Amino acid sequence: MTRNVQIIGVPMDLGQSHRGVDMGPSALRYAGLRGTLTRQGYQVKDSGDIQVVSHYTLRDTSLAKRLPPIVNACEVVYKAGRRAVKNDELPIFLGGDHSIAIGSIGGITHDSECGVIWLDAHGDFNTPETSPSGNVHGMGLATLMGYGAPELNNVGRPGPKLKGKNVVLIGIRDLDEKEKILLKKSGCTVYTMKDIDECGMHIILKKALKKLSHQKRLHLSFDVDSIDPMEAPGVGTPVRGGLTYREAELIMETIAETQKLCSLDLVEVNPILDIQNSTAQIAISLVASLFGKSIL
Repeated sequence: MTRNVQIIGVPMDLGQSHRGVDMGPSALRYAGLRGTLTRQGYQVKDSGDIQVVSHYTLRDTSLAKRLPPIVNACEVVYKAGRRAVKNDELPIFLGGDHSIAIGSIGGITHDSECGVIWLDAHGDFNTPETSPSGNVHGMGLATLMGYGAPELNNVGRPGPKLKGKNVVLIGIRDLDEKEKILLKKSGCTVYTMKDIDECGMHIILKKALKKLSHQKRLHLSFDVDSIDPMEAPGVGTPVRGGLTYREAELIMETIAETQKLCSLDLVEVNPILDIQNSTAQIAISLVASLFGKSIL
């Protein structure tokens, strides 16, 4: 794993209806992201935030009107991710809502495939036709696999960016009915909270990493709502019954041990709904473990 890290802020809230996640990059920086990684020996460059149209500036917030600025933002993120990989940097994409993954994962896979661990309470496998809400942050993974709006499918390069055999979802506990059908057909491996309760996180991680063992690189797409809202309240779409802090910590420590981490999405922190920035602080603590901080 490269020791050069680039932080890329993506303050986008166009993918969902709740305001506040556009402040996520600031909250995560304030919680000490750069200092944490610097103390662990990484060379950290913060590239600031990309420019994103604010939800408040749109008179018409229909999906049709939100799609063009989401596409534009994801194009910029795509190029930033591709450039970071070429420069032997490990990019950390700070959201913003989870639709930024359309650009980040697209960019880091431009020249070669990688395995993706999608850590989330939700499947993000809706399309404009199946989504009850029309929120694009619930369509990111489906988009990356070629479903849904062509404008989003073709960000960066035409067509799908991921194959089902290269994707493992962990922590899932809230899926829409039509989304379930699409996800079952996708070829992705899905570990729900029920699976974690029955088998334990250690077994789930062993299975997940075995599934992705054919890949030399791993991307973690970490939606902080994967953690139970009792521990991480500052997220836009909280769902009860999520990961404990220790379960999330084990995920990070185990991925770190592979030495395959190539990039990270850190998304959906909403400081408006938080308590004294505690959710961002938890996220940074977990990132420290992901980048190699150990107990002993």
